[in-house]
Order: sequence, then C-alpha cells, then structure tokens
Amino acid sequence: MAALPDSSDLARLAKKLIVEGPQKHERTPRRVRGLLGGHYAFDTIEAHHVWEHPYFPQFYIPATSITSDAKLTKDSKAVDGTSGSAFLANLSVGDKSTDRVIMFEDGPLKGLVKIDFPAMDQWFEEETPIYQHPKDPYKRIDILPSHRSIRIALDNTTIAYSTASLFLFETMLRPRYYLPPTSINWTLLSKSDTETYCPYKGRANYYNVTVGGKEYKDIVWWYQYPTVESAAIAGALCFYNEKVDVWVDGVKEER
Repeated sequence: MAALPDSSDLARLAKKLIVEGPQKHERTPRRVRGLLGGHYAFDTIEAHHVWEHPYFPQFYIPATSITSDAKLTKDSKAVDGTSGSAFLANLSVGDKSTDRVIMFEDGPLKGLVKIDFPAMDQWFEEETPIYQHPKDPYKRIDILPSHRSIRIALDNTTIAYSTASLFLFETMLRPRYYLPPTSINWTLLSKSDTETYCPYKGRANYYNVTVGGKEYKDIVWWYQYPTVESAAIAGALCFYNEKVDVWVDGVKEER
C-alpha cells in the first residue's frame, strides 16, 4: 500500500512564505468556492491570488469564509521557524476532511488559509469549475486559424499534414498547432488511457503513435469538451512539438 502523503511539504512552504514572503499576492474580485464531501466548505469574494513560485498562482481564502457546514481546526503548535505565525490545520465537512491546510495568523498572508488544490473535490470561480490550479490573471490564450502548412513526422514518417490548422498562442509558452482530425494518418495512432487537466483548456485525452514498430506514448492530445474560452479547439489534435518533427510552411522547427 502506498504511503499517505505527510505534511512536511506544507510545513516547508509555510516557513518559506513567512521568512521570504510570496513572490506576489493580490486580492481578486472573483467569487471562489470549494466543494468537499458534497458541501461548500468555503465561499468568498475576498480570495487572494498568491504566487508561491513565479509560474502560476494558488487561491488563498480568508479564514472567515469557511461556511457553517465546515470546521477549520488548527494544530496546537505553530510550524517551526514561523515565529508563531503559521499553523497546519484540518478542514472537515461531515465525514470528509483534509489536513492539507495552512493557516496564517501573521505576516503578509495574515488571516488567509491555503488549502491544497487537489484536496478539494471541486473548486469554482463564479459558476465555472476550475482544474489543476487557478488561472493566472496575467496569462492569456489566443486561438487563430491559419492556412500555413503544418507537417508532423517521426522517423521520416508523416503522421499529419494540414493547411487549415488552429495556432494556439499561450503567454510564455511556445505555439501549439491543433490539426483537424481529417489531416491525421489514423493507422499510426492508438488510444491512451491518460487524462490531464488544464485550467485554461479543460480535460485532455491522449493518443500514442507507433512508427517503425516503436510506440511513442501520449504525444498527441485533444479536447472533446474544452472550456468556453478554448472552444475552438474541440476535436482538433495537437502534437508535442518537443517530441515530433514539425514543419511550418516547409521550415523545420527546433524541438
């Protein structure tokens, strides 16, 4: 049986945030709610985006936003190295609970609570479910149709070719090319059981590619039901630029 995760990572994070502070934090006007055991454990319009690292934020919520259905209980002893400013805690609703919680009673995050994102059954921004982590308010996605030719190959075998693709531009990331399913050589693809979640695009499903007797796992993904903001890519297929050979208008990209 796999060992259950301990809270040492949360204790290290709490100490880091007290000693060094977060990369950045700011209040958001979005309504943020969290579902646990069939009940809303918190409901607030005073959540904060907190950047624990430079890449994307997490939601921290006011301790006062815990609902009457839930109970927040802090440890009796503060996290070592936080000068009594941060405590690990337990959040419970009915028969369900999580100890993946930090309460801040002083410092830049005073009055806020971090609940580990995967510890909740579901997070919501306004009425919309969110996945993996909150969206970065300073990041955007543009999806643009293009007639530039895209050719995808592995080991000199063409897997896909299209002159009617969608170019997806995501802040700070390389472009991705979403190709129509009719442009794919389906004899080379096989379904994968892998699923991943993106806060900007939704739930992705995957395909493996077999070329020359070698199987390349999970190098193609697609979204059957993407989020509203990414609805244009529904049903289109995208290849990992880093794992295949890509030509854009006849010019080969670096992997």
